[in-house]
Amino acid sequence: MSSTFEYEAGIGSRTYGRPAARSRRARRQQGYVGLRASRASHGLFVLPFVLIYMALVLWPLARGVAISFHDHDLLSDDSFYVGIQNYVELWSDEVFHQVMWNTVKFVALSTPIFVFISLALALALNRPGRLSAGLRATFFCASVFSVTIVTLVWKLALMPERGLVPQAVAALGLPELAFLTSDVLALPTVVLVTVWWIIGLPMILFLSALQQIPADIYEAAALDNTSRWRSLTRITLPSLSRTVVLVAVIEMIREFQVFPQIMLMTNGGPNNSTRPIVQFIYEQAFMQLSLGYATAASQVLFAVMLIGVSLQLWLERDGKGAAR
Repeated sequence: MSSTFEYEAGIGSRTYGRPAARSRRARRQQGYVGLRASRASHGLFVLPFVLIYMALVLWPLARGVAISFHDHDLLSDDSFYVGIQNYVELWSDEVFHQVMWNTVKFVALSTPIFVFISLALALALNRPGRLSAGLRATFFCASVFSVTIVTLVWKLALMPERGLVPQAVAALGLPELAFLTSDVLALPTVVLVTVWWIIGLPMILFLSALQQIPADIYEAAALDNTSRWRSLTRITLPSLSRTVVLVAVIEMIREFQVFPQIMLMTNGGPNNSTRPIVQFIYEQAFMQLSLGYATAASQVLFAVMLIGVSLQLWLERDGKGAAR
C-alpha cells in the first residue's frame, strides 16, 4: 500500500511538475522576447538629445569644415570652392603664426597656475567655520562677475602712475612697470587677471572632491602618526588625480578660447603680443569679411584643442598604468 502511494505520489509529482516547469520556461522566454522586441523602442528616450546634439554640434561642425574649403564672402554670400587654399595661406601667414603662438603661450602659462592655486585654496579652505565659508564665497563670487566689470576694474588698478598697482610698486621702491603696454609683461598680466577672475570654479571642484575622501582614511593615518605631508602626498593627492585632470582639461579648453578680456584690456597689443587666435578669427570673419579663411583658422584651433586634450588624457592614463 505504501508503495502504491509512493508510486501515485511520484506520478502526481511528475504529472503536475512538468506543466509548471514548462509555464515558467515559457514566461521566461516570453519576457526575453519582449525585452528584445522593445529594445529598439528604447532609442526613443534618447532621440531628443541625439537630434539636438546633431543640430547644434555635428551639423555646425560639418558645415564649418565645408565652408573652410570655400572662398566665402560674408556680405554677398558668394562662395567659390578653393580646396585647401585657405589652409595653405594660413601656413604662410605670419600673423596667424603669431596669434597661434600667443594662444599656446597663454594656455601654457594659465593652466598650471589654475591647477596649483585652486588646489592650494581648496586645501586651505576645506574646513568648517565661518571664516572658511566666507573666503570660499568670496573667491567664488569673483567668477560670476561680468568680463566688462573685471577688465574695467583691473585697467583702473593698472593705470600708469595713478593706478593702485603702480603706486604699490613705487612705494616698494621698484622701477615703474608698463603692465599693459610692454611686449613682455602684457600677456602675463592678462593671465594673472584671468586667474583672479575665474579661480573660483576649479576651487569648488577641488573642494567637492576633497569632501568625497573618506575621513576614516585620515583617522587611520593619524593613528599611525603619519605626518601631514605624507598624508597629503600619499592620500589626498592620489585621491584627487581624476579631479586634477578634469580641472586641467576644462581650463585648457577654456583658455584656448580666450578673447574678451584681451580684447578689452589690450586689444591684442602691443605689437600683436597678446592677440589670440579667436580675435584673429573674429577680425577675419567680421572685419575682413573672409568667412572661409576665418573658418579654416577655427578648424585649426579645434584640431589643436583636440590634440592637446587627447595628449593630456593619454598621459594621465599612461601614468596610472605605470603606477600600477
